[in-house]
Amino acid sequence: MGSPLLSTREKAALLWAEHVTLNTARQRDDVFGIVHESYDDAEIVELTMAICYFNMNNRFVDALKIPVEPMEEVDKIKKSTRTDPEKIRLYLQTILDNWPESFPKTNPD
Repeated sequence: MGSPLLSTREKAALLWAEHVTLNTARQRDDVFGIVHESYDDAEIVELTMAICYFNMNNRFVDALKIPVEPMEEVDKIKKSTRTDPEKIRLYLQTILDNWPESFPKTNPD
């Protein structure tokens, strides 16, 4: 939440995702107020639906032990003990180098 890389709107979305996921959003009018400063009612509903969908999906696949990735890919991760910082830097640089100049506007309808 203290990252200068995230906008106020992005921080509000993460805060809301945390409280929806932890099932504490209902008791946190202060959190809703923070979110409502950056999002209108329709956007909050859409954001909440997306958060709930991914929470439900995670619980579903975890409960049924459905592998999200092929087991050989999971095994590669299990065997890795250290991520090469240079590979991370190159990955992030590739993202930045290909970042679009603009994004399409959302349709308010």
